[in-house]
Amino acid sequence: MTTHIARPIEPAVLKELRTADDAGRPVAAVTDEEGGAPLRCCLRRSEPGERIALVSYAPLRRWAAGTGADPGAYDEQGPVFVHAEECPGPAGDALPFTDAHRVLRRYSSAGRILGGRLVTDADAFRPALAEAFADPEVALVHVRAVEYGCFLYEVRRG
Repeated sequence: MTTHIARPIEPAVLKELRTADDAGRPVAAVTDEEGGAPLRCCLRRSEPGERIALVSYAPLRRWAAGTGADPGAYDEQGPVFVHAEECPGPAGDALPFTDAHRVLRRYSSAGRILGGRLVTDADAFRPALAEAFADPEVALVHVRAVEYGCFLYEVRRG
């Protein structure tokens, strides 16, 4: 059985984003009074009272810089929540944020979109990832929120 690994934003990248985000904006931390924000640093929802920041993040651009791929027009940046200060990262290896409709967007090793799939049920999440990675052309999958299209995390083969 193939393992699929949810990848949070890397600690070195988080350090950069907590200074200036991928749009070049300084970070403005806030106290999350309500909780529930999907944190991309530790792949869990925020708790009331935690200090968080909403930053602009370009996941495909950063992946491409490390692999030599050229995503061309698929290079995009968007808002993500992170802890305002360093955190320990994910507590386990579970696939997070499967409790709502999600889009699984597949990318090739060249950084091009190979397709996507709407997942409407938590039980269908792992089979949808297995289907995506059954295609040998798929290098990675981005899990995105349906409501706003926001990047939640990247999945790679384990």
